[in-house]
Amino acid sequence: MFANITKKSAERRVALTIAGFDPSSGAGVTADLKVFAAHQLYGIAAITALTVQSTQGVGRSQAVSPQFLSETLESLAADIAISGIKIGMLATAEIVSAVATFLVASGIPRDRIVLDPIIRSSSGRALLDSGGVDRLSSELLSRIGWVTPNLDELAELIGRDISDRDSIAVAASELGASHPGLNIVVTGGHLDPPDDFLLIADGAEHWFPGQKIETSATHGTGCTFSSALLAQLITGSAPVEAVAKAKEYVQAAMERAYPLGKGRGPLNHLYRLDQSWGFSGP
Repeated sequence: MFANITKKSAERRVALTIAGFDPSSGAGVTADLKVFAAHQLYGIAAITALTVQSTQGVGRSQAVSPQFLSETLESLAADIAISGIKIGMLATAEIVSAVATFLVASGIPRDRIVLDPIIRSSSGRALLDSGGVDRLSSELLSRIGWVTPNLDELAELIGRDISDRDSIAVAASELGASHPGLNIVVTGGHLDPPDDFLLIADGAEHWFPGQKIETSATHGTGCTFSSALLAQLITGSAPVEAVAKAKEYVQAAMERAYPLGKGRGPLNHLYRLDQSWGFSGP
């Protein structure tokens, strides 16, 4: 029965997402798993929090216990060779510490660990407590290789407002100086045009031009970008190429989205399957 399994399929690389659960699957672990599948990676997941959520927003969230999360991560790592990790919603300071402790023991290189620092939902609901924000800086950022804040998240991480486009590079440099070895991608979805900024750990800077897409399918763009970035890093892309390809994927997934829900709908993470199946509509 299993005689036709190929060596290539047996060696498929594995990406782990550590994030919250979004029941609408536009963001969080289920969105991450779709992104990994779209990039021919096998995805596994450790859930940090459950949310009451739909395309219309987040109602509330319930964090798992740090011990339960730690046991989940240890169980997965003992069983499966993990090629890279995407970290999303962490909910509490204690969970931030649990993840940081796991990363030390995991042996996974920093340059294949990506953090999407989810602090608030788009509607303003807190998704990480104040102690958690502090521990991102004191415990986690030194153990990861990439962080992908939007403008508001970057402001939270450096502790002051970012007033305009020109201040983005300054703020990123300030964050990088505090955490050597960290690559920083500032996603510019709130800019006009929506350009993204990359500060590589060696000090090189690069802007990625963006274009405004007229769509209501914007739920989970940050999760999708960071997961696609990890996928590119796992498959060997250099920093500039990895960011460019992740940005292209997000844009294509937005452009090919179909209507779902009454609010901000999800991206079409699996649009490449639609193409292969000849599927052209909802």
